[in-house]
Amino acid sequence: MDRATLIGIVGGLGLFLWAIYMGGDLKAFINVPSLMIVLGGVIASTLINFPFSKFIGVLKILKNVFIEKSLSAEEIIKTVVRLADIARREGLLALEETAEQLEDDFMKRGVMLVVDGTDPDLVKNILETELAFLEERHKEGQSIFETMGSLAPSYGLLGTIIGLIQMLSKLNDPSSVGPGMAVALITTFYGAFLAYFIFNPIAGKLKVRSRQEILLKEIMIEGILSIQAGENPRIIEEKLKAFLSPQLRKSFKEKDKEGAESGESLAWR
Repeated sequence: MDRATLIGIVGGLGLFLWAIYMGGDLKAFINVPSLMIVLGGVIASTLINFPFSKFIGVLKILKNVFIEKSLSAEEIIKTVVRLADIARREGLLALEETAEQLEDDFMKRGVMLVVDGTDPDLVKNILETELAFLEERHKEGQSIFETMGSLAPSYGLLGTIIGLIQMLSKLNDPSSVGPGMAVALITTFYGAFLAYFIFNPIAGKLKVRSRQEILLKEIMIEGILSIQAGENPRIIEEKLKAFLSPQLRKSFKEKDKEGAESGESLAWR
């Protein structure tokens, strides 16, 4: 579970509710027709924009907002170095058994291509093509939430206009003006809330997740090609650490030092 997402949702929602409660009655912000206009309109327009299968797939995409990938860059580098060490000592064919135990399908497929003696340029082309289509699929998921985020305020405004029309039609009753205006503005509130607290942040988090996964896949590609080229495991490790931020490199170096002091190579942990 991604703690940042959880803290953001719980903390933000709590502050909203607390502020509303301090300023008045929470019930004043509950209006079913307004919610129907905003949420129903957003869903309807999104269905018009995207194929039904893509829209249904949103639920599967949504889990990526709350769940972080199990593999980290450090773990991938350690795995690549371990594979490079095996290949250097026993040859590329010895990687087959180890590759079957890999958790990541992308890395497993790349290593098996190397084991099968595939030309390095073809290995690179296959993996980069798969990565490009992965990025494209990620963009489709992001675009759905970006679309919903752009539509929600517009439907909030539309609901407000509907409420104002209904209110103005009853101007002969002055007592209905205040409540009618409040209901009209609630629709704008729903639209802004859904856009800026739900849809746009989800789209942003999906972009972050996509960049993280693409970076991991790029590390895998570089590592697999380096193994195939027969490069020294230590050189491969240094090359792959160039993909990491200075903070992660420092952390990696500290763990490597701890492993060396305990007589355990980082590549085998």
